[in-house]
Amino acid sequence: MATPDAATVPEGQTPGGGAARGRAPGAMSRRTEQAIRDSLDGRPGGRGRFLLFVGPAVTASIAYMDPGNFATNIQAGARYGYGLLWVVLLANLTAMLFQALSAKLGIVTGKNLAEHFRDAVPRSGRFAAWGISEVAAMATDLAEFLGGAIGLSLLTGMPLMAGMAVTAIVTYAILLLEHEGFRPLEIAIGVMVGTIGLCYAVELAIAPVDWADAAKGLVTPKIPDAQALTIAVGIIGATVMPHALFLHSGLTQGRGSPRTDSDRRLLVRYSNREVVVALLLAGLVNIAMVIMAAAAFHAGHSAVAEIDQAYRTLTPLLGPAAGAAFLVSLLASGISSSVVGTLAGQMVMQGFTGWRIPLLVRRLATMLPAFVVVAIGVDPTRALVLSQVVLSLALPVPMVGLVVFTRRRSVMGAFANGPLTQAAAVAGAALVLGLNLVLLAAAFGVPVPGLE
Repeated sequence: MATPDAATVPEGQTPGGGAARGRAPGAMSRRTEQAIRDSLDGRPGGRGRFLLFVGPAVTASIAYMDPGNFATNIQAGARYGYGLLWVVLLANLTAMLFQALSAKLGIVTGKNLAEHFRDAVPRSGRFAAWGISEVAAMATDLAEFLGGAIGLSLLTGMPLMAGMAVTAIVTYAILLLEHEGFRPLEIAIGVMVGTIGLCYAVELAIAPVDWADAAKGLVTPKIPDAQALTIAVGIIGATVMPHALFLHSGLTQGRGSPRTDSDRRLLVRYSNREVVVALLLAGLVNIAMVIMAAAAFHAGHSAVAEIDQAYRTLTPLLGPAAGAAFLVSLLASGISSSVVGTLAGQMVMQGFTGWRIPLLVRRLATMLPAFVVVAIGVDPTRALVLSQVVLSLALPVPMVGLVVFTRRRSVMGAFANGPLTQAAAVAGAALVLGLNLVLLAAAFGVPVPGLE
């Protein structure tokens, strides 16, 4: 499959070939694009300015710290102590690899992952993949809106439904920053990422952590029972996010407008550095969530499983500072991940179908299931955990797509995956597929060897 050089895309066209109508998702201001171009060309003051290239991985990383992570990590720590930390570490390493592959696909080809599906997959398979991805987008929105609403409800006492409405309004207001170019939106999301990280640094400073047991949990793989398996798959679904894999390729597909393989190589190098830093921070936050829950709840409060219950238990156990940090991080997570989820959903629909709809319509369509869940009285935290399992079941679509597309020389040219990278990618995809199969077997009562 031939891929157009991003530099030769006609004026008024998106890198994937669609006519531009308004600002495409991930578009940057002319000033920022010119500064990146200066850096690629080695002009004075340009080369080495790493911060110019920071943004896509930071934006995608918020998907790894969304409210679904809070739900699964609290349950993991409260019920199993430090025993499932290894799952968080493994999921984060897998996420690093696949986010790097997604970014590389966009940089090298000038097209995002959904556009590659549209071009390479037969119509029936393409629409099936799109349908699965849309279900994943709705599951993502469910987690994000519920998280933001729970945080507002606990902070202000407002009803959950009202909190969701406020979250929706704030989310849309932040999305409007994109009209000024994507950089202001990236900065806003980066500030929220930093806020979440700072809050969990405070939590760890307060919580009575057994660091020796935590270190052991990071390197000792063990699934004690079927419930642990469900939570482990939920952690995978909450950490390696389908919409983030689609989004990252879109955020990098036109960035810097590379003209030569040398440009692309430099962009990939900067991208890989950013992925490591951004996903390392996200991984540390997830590890901190489990450690905090284990330290605070496992001995004496292992039944804690809901976010509001965790907050109300955390405050008397560790003090008001711990409770406040928990709520602030939850609010920042819910709002910022909702913004990123909307961008990803728009990119998925546009890439698979060529349709572009207004952000407000997209926002309303994907958040509707969250309102329905609250209206019919489903337990919010239970819904959060199940949404992460849905995401894990949807993961094979983008993961397999990345494994296939990034290995093809017809797509990637000299940037096709080498043997080691391809082996790691296949292993990561096989791990997720295997966990999903085991989860389905356990759900239908099929005996699973190794589960106690």
